[in-house]
Amino acid sequence: MQASVLVEIKAKSMDNSFTYNVPSGMNINVGDKVIVPFGRRDLEGFVLEVGSIKTDYKLKDIKSAKGNVLTEELIKLGKYMSRKTLSNLISCYQTMLPKALKASYKTNINKKYEVIVKLVDSSYLPKSNVQKELLERLKSTNLKKDLVSISLSAYKTLLKNNVIIEEKKEVYRLNSDIKKVDSKVKLTLEQKSVVDSVLSSKNKFVPFLLHGVTGSGKTEVYMNIIEDIIAYKEVIVLVPEISLTPQFVSIFKKRFGDNVAIMHSGLSDGERYDEYRKIKEGKVSVAIGARSCIFSPFKNLGLIIIDEEHTDTYKQDNNPRYDAIDIALYRGRYNNIPVLLGSATPLIESYTRAKLGIYKLLELPNRINKSLPSVELVDMKYEIRRGNKILSSSLIDSINDCLSKGDQVILLLNRRGYTTTVTCSDCGYVMKCPNCDIPLTYHKTHNKMNCHYCDYTTYKVSICPSCGGKNITSFGLGTEKLQEELEKMFNTKVLRMDVDTTRNKGSHERILKSFRNKEASILVGTQMIAKGLDFENVTLVGVVNGDATLNIPDYRAAERTFDLLNQVAGRSGRGNKSGKVIIQGFNLDHYSIKYASMHDYKSFYKEEMNIRKKLLYPPYIDLALIKISSNNYEEAYKEAIKIKNYLDKYKIKLLGPSNSNMARINNKYYIQIILKYKSLKEIYEYLKYIVDIYKNNKKVNVDIDINPKKI
Repeated sequence: MQASVLVEIKAKSMDNSFTYNVPSGMNINVGDKVIVPFGRRDLEGFVLEVGSIKTDYKLKDIKSAKGNVLTEELIKLGKYMSRKTLSNLISCYQTMLPKALKASYKTNINKKYEVIVKLVDSSYLPKSNVQKELLERLKSTNLKKDLVSISLSAYKTLLKNNVIIEEKKEVYRLNSDIKKVDSKVKLTLEQKSVVDSVLSSKNKFVPFLLHGVTGSGKTEVYMNIIEDIIAYKEVIVLVPEISLTPQFVSIFKKRFGDNVAIMHSGLSDGERYDEYRKIKEGKVSVAIGARSCIFSPFKNLGLIIIDEEHTDTYKQDNNPRYDAIDIALYRGRYNNIPVLLGSATPLIESYTRAKLGIYKLLELPNRINKSLPSVELVDMKYEIRRGNKILSSSLIDSINDCLSKGDQVILLLNRRGYTTTVTCSDCGYVMKCPNCDIPLTYHKTHNKMNCHYCDYTTYKVSICPSCGGKNITSFGLGTEKLQEELEKMFNTKVLRMDVDTTRNKGSHERILKSFRNKEASILVGTQMIAKGLDFENVTLVGVVNGDATLNIPDYRAAERTFDLLNQVAGRSGRGNKSGKVIIQGFNLDHYSIKYASMHDYKSFYKEEMNIRKKLLYPPYIDLALIKISSNNYEEAYKEAIKIKNYLDKYKIKLLGPSNSNMARINNKYYIQIILKYKSLKEIYEYLKYIVDIYKNNKKVNVDIDINPKKI
């Protein structure tokens, strides 16, 4: 018997499997991870086929099997991903698995065990007071570590005399002290209608789009549907950011107890391994997590929920460039189950599919407390003339009013660091990253300038490297400086939540818990505070530089601005108190800001669709992004022209080649070509040909992103 094995080689040119003999007595199944000889070394790989496979060369034997890691569904899904994303098959399977189960020779992550102790001779009479104390303690704890702390010698004596025995018991690294609570909420008529609609289709593939305003009770809808489904099947719940997971997990653990596994990149390798096995072994029925949670290996999947479906982070930005929503729809179709996408600001493409009947549209148009926050727009052109460079007088007054009542405030500034540019006032020289040619951001906490693209770091200069002048000045505003200014201005504790304050494990949870416990009155953060957070004592949300995202050269800039403002505004007034939102900016007449201030998604959608129709952008057409990169700019541009000329022969509509928005990152130059097409079938073979041609090119790398989220 032979087996076809896909080995752990990342090279683009080696995207194929190899045939091996299965030794007599070795049990091998499709989906197993195995160790095989490959040249002069041993490699791990996945078995994709078992049977009688004819070859015209002598076969080597599989050395050992390491258990089954890929279900039949995941094997088929990997092949679909590989075709759809034009990626190597091995990279698709590796993406699905925790580190402990990836094909990676000599990677060793073990299960964690505790030694528990059992009393086997209850008639034994203690020979000393210490033995008596130890046996008494055994009534309240069976952990060896607790018993040996009394006396190791007495413990060994009892063990030797067979009074007690030791047993190894696996323990999971990720434990929660959250207890299950019977806290079912009575649904509104609107919520019940949504729940009934989804449950009426629970045994067939139906993609639903739930458009519910912020605070409309989407989470409670999710939990009611899940409660019904897990009586006989399993559920995957995706959330967009790691920062949402602690809050989501807390809510779900209170409802479903230990029947929940967590999957996201913030877990340690051991924790991720444990959670994955809980799912695979059927020990839980609900998996909650970020993008990669979509690969949870449930064998009886009954529902997939994707919360905040509009979020960019559901698309992976390196190979394989999969979209979690696309994978969810594949798994929904494969398992014949519903897929529920939820958002207060659905993707333009998703809402269009709902209007066309491709998705079934469900709506929650009202907040549970019936009151959306009032929104005030403040033009900073006039405020700056009055000397208010950071906060407007209206926002300052509102914060003071809020704090005097004991309420809390959230302030959004979507730029981290202290200042955004360090420059010499004598000659105008700007301190830039030597690898990326962009201004370095100053971080005061460490007195360092940092590149947010390649992570280059250096201490802040005191002498200009260009002219030798000492008049070094910093410009721009980041969350670190805003936090400092607020603490001075309002004499209160201010928490900050951005990439810099959430690097350490559990930091998201600590910050949110501290704010929930009212240990601080103000929370400052980047876009990670804009989605999903629910604090009933927050009655004011302020947005600093609310129009900044409009300046990004991307056709989705208006949509992202509307999403961000609408989502962060939704953090205000979620309890019994009314909420207020103040948005500061310079371009407040823009339709995305105007409609966000009115909580009017449908009017925004209508205007945005008119613009996209004129410019021919999704959903009226699909896009593909070809990104050419090299250490040598001329080399990259030369190949980009070749690709353009090749595509021109087939009359494909394209833009470029042109420099990417970030033309140089970490000493690599990036050039892009954008393709516009109606059907992927029209251009797929041409794109596949380009990928194959450049597989062995060591000077130039070519990556293709189908339906990119960012241009």
